[in-house]
Amino acid sequence: MALALGIVLVLILTGCASEPVNFHTLVPAYVAPADGQAPGLDIRIQQVTVPAQVDRTQIVIRQGRSGLAVLETEWWGAPLVDEMHSALQYRLNPPPGSPPTQPKAALWVDVQRFDSVFGEYALLDVKWRLKPADSSAETLCHTVLKTPAGADMEALVNAHQTNLIALAALIVDASHGRLRSCAGGG
Repeated sequence: MALALGIVLVLILTGCASEPVNFHTLVPAYVAPADGQAPGLDIRIQQVTVPAQVDRTQIVIRQGRSGLAVLETEWWGAPLVDEMHSALQYRLNPPPGSPPTQPKAALWVDVQRFDSVFGEYALLDVKWRLKPADSSAETLCHTVLKTPAGADMEALVNAHQTNLIALAALIVDASHGRLRSCAGGG
């Protein structure tokens, strides 16, 4: 009886073995700045918010018109809000080891939608506000970025990285007074 119970227990435990968890990040791989390249802007990110449906460590994808699927083996390196904060900080601040500077502006980011659709697109719908440190004027924008994505996880994450790079470029343009439109691409 004990042997049979032991065999059943082993079968149950091996049947419950799960696939390994894969971790992904929105922060691009580090690239050393070229000689003579200007340091980052030092825009202080005050707040990033994302919809509760996607603010988790597991990656959430859209299914059909109204469905969502939580991928139990595909995870962000941190909750999505932290991944987005880190990715924007990477693009908008001086590289590590740079001399300290006064912040040039403050930034608030409110993500309205963060959609992931295998084989179709990655979508970032975001309202953002940029306030220069030396002015009371603010730039208020609503930007929608949609990048085609391949059918695998790496392609989907890369499409989201592309959206964040484009958002950071708009923020940089706004900080220099070069922004013509807040709409972004799509």
